[in-house]
Amino acid sequence: MAAFELPPLPYPHNALAERGMCQETLELHHDKHHQAYVTALNGFVEKDPQLQGKSLEEIIKLSHAKAEMAPVFNNAGQHWNHIIFWENMSPNGGRIPGKLEQKINEDLGGVQKFKDDFKTAAVGQFGSGWAWLVHDGSGLSIVSTANQDNPVSDGQTPILGVDVWEHAYYLKYNNRRPDYLDAWWNVVNWSKVAEGFGKVSD
Repeated sequence: MAAFELPPLPYPHNALAERGMCQETLELHHDKHHQAYVTALNGFVEKDPQLQGKSLEEIIKLSHAKAEMAPVFNNAGQHWNHIIFWENMSPNGGRIPGKLEQKINEDLGGVQKFKDDFKTAAVGQFGSGWAWLVHDGSGLSIVSTANQDNPVSDGQTPILGVDVWEHAYYLKYNNRRPDYLDAWWNVVNWSKVAEGFGKVSD
């Protein structure tokens, strides 16, 4: 049995289309790109006893910043990032729950400023990467990471993340990353984000 498996999408491939996330992109992104990361990671785990029996987070921390383990980290990081990405979206995104909204107001200057700053971080990420809303142990902050990196390696807990690799948006939005970000807000699963926030704030 493989160490890791591709989790199914929490919604049909076409469920987000009316809100700006096209079906073809989700099919390629989830079924092909994400599956490739999982397959490659399992290949490394199968060949390396030090990786066997470890959780995804443990493998990320073990392989981080080690040149000889870069391929392991690349695929483990992307697997982890994409799990968060899929869970953070829903055809019924809803409103930001009160407790999370209050914390965003306190730490990030209000919901609109948070969204503006988050979009700036995502659009401004040079090349491929991610933008995140994280809990750093004391409060919320916005960070961006390149390629497959994620805040877990820095001891932060991501509670919201968006993929800004071109494969996440190019079929529909071409090079218009800002337009992709504007549409993405329509599908953010705020109840799931609040659930993650609750785990680190209680």
